[in-house]
Amino acid sequence: MNFARRELILGGQRSGKSRCAEARAAEWLERSLGHHAVLIATAMPHDDEMRERIARHREDRAQRVPGLATVEEPIALGPALARMSAPHTLVVVDCLTLWLTNLLMPVEAAPHGSTASLEMVQASLLRALREARGPVVLVANEIGLGVIPMGREVRAFVDALGRLNQEVAAACERVTLMAAGLPLSLKEPE
Repeated sequence: MNFARRELILGGQRSGKSRCAEARAAEWLERSLGHHAVLIATAMPHDDEMRERIARHREDRAQRVPGLATVEEPIALGPALARMSAPHTLVVVDCLTLWLTNLLMPVEAAPHGSTASLEMVQASLLRALREARGPVVLVANEIGLGVIPMGREVRAFVDALGRLNQEVAAACERVTLMAAGLPLSLKEPE
């Protein structure tokens, strides 16, 4: 596979999107001893089930891609991406959906700012993505394919994620949709 400088991998829950991103990292690491890979994890351990899920993901990743380092950053994603990006380092962001959830619907506090500040935080992420010095693979859920949610807040979240996914897809050379563990190419490098 030819590496796209930037790739967005979309899919539903348990569609295989994280495994696809991990496969990209494993392939990157295999290409050269000088290559590095880091995963920026955005999940926050708010309850026992989520703590167990995060621990399980860490263990599984360590077995599948031993050379993939992990950095946890649930809020300041743009600065983390800018800091981690380097010419011989592939950065995996998993996932934009949880990151947006942390910003808009935090479990233990008020939302992180206004719509204007959300736009600034997203602009910071997009700037870091466009200026990345090495390859970047981002993972996000595609949640707009189902029924329209009943609650106003949930509809606003679905809309915000849809807009974010569109902006990130526009900044990426490759966009892949995962379904049932199978990749479908939506956009390829020219």
